[in-house]
Amino acid sequence: MTRQGEPVIVGALTRADAERCAELEAVSFEGDDPWPAMAFERELASAGNHYVGARSAGTLIGYAGIARLGRQPPYEYEVHTICVDAAYHGRGIGRRLLNELLDFANGGVVFLEVRTDNAAAIALYRSVGFEQIGLRRRYYRVSGADAFTMRRDPGGARL
Repeated sequence: MTRQGEPVIVGALTRADAERCAELEAVSFEGDDPWPAMAFERELASAGNHYVGARSAGTLIGYAGIARLGRQPPYEYEVHTICVDAAYHGRGIGRRLLNELLDFANGGVVFLEVRTDNAAAIALYRSVGFEQIGLRRRYYRVSGADAFTMRRDPGGARL
């Protein structure tokens, strides 16, 4: 439930959500080259990608996406993005979105990058079995921030 008592519904993200995703992205990733609506449209249209959104009172308040890598099993997966409106942080919405992505990965190896200063996201990823496997210096082009590369092997923890 949200602060206003409205339930948060997680379901498929559609092309119609691209503009709202870009709005959330611009605020959440300001200074780090946020994706425009067109980038979300491309991601949503790409075979092998899976995107979900979180809605409260019909308004998109968060989204997440993952890509299946490779042409045949066993597949690997890469989390492309997770974003939750700051007004809804701390309510478990990011965890719900991440669990949807992990369900899609169906036990496959999953990779992601996360800013080294994003302690909340790092804690979330570790809590579901991700481990740091590398460091990418100046990964975020505009800000120059570093990113950890993380990996979750099949059978990783899930909460």
